[in-house]
Amino acid sequence: MKHKILTISKKTDIPKIYQNTPIARLLEYHNTNRPFEMYSEAKLLIAMCMDNRKCLRIPDNFAFIIRSGGANLRYSEFKVSYAIAVGKVKHIALIAHNNCGMVNLVARKKEFIEGLIKNAGWTKEAAEEQFMNLAPMHEIGNATDFVLSEKHRLSKKYPKIKIVPLYYKIEDNKLYCIM
Repeated sequence: MKHKILTISKKTDIPKIYQNTPIARLLEYHNTNRPFEMYSEAKLLIAMCMDNRKCLRIPDNFAFIIRSGGANLRYSEFKVSYAIAVGKVKHIALIAHNNCGMVNLVARKKEFIEGLIKNAGWTKEAAEEQFMNLAPMHEIGNATDFVLSEKHRLSKKYPKIKIVPLYYKIEDNKLYCIM
């Protein structure tokens, strides 16, 4: 799948379709150091990877955040529905990032098994069983392609919600639009 990664360095770089939305505010807060406003309720739901190398610059109460390996919401749909139904959000930012650990999990099989044995006290058999049973459900393939597929899947499930795929580069800690 071919897509364009759009750099956002200033407010005018934000695509018109996102102007005057919580997505634009997210990009402005994080990338352009827009001064924080006060929020009493969340304006959007952010889904991003659990990776510890990523941290967003956003004000308190601005967003619900679900952190899951690869920004995978397949097993968090009740939480998504809650943010929409009870939190009344109308926008979801799906944030992929480079060097994601949920890409090519099979390459980490040995490290995963050995880590559970050493760090958690598991048997080799139990660690292997968990990897074999669960890794396929959490493998995302290409991170950018995955958030685009999640956007399409979730758009069918929540047709009134604006779902936007974004990309986070670890090297510069900036958000980019995926077009």
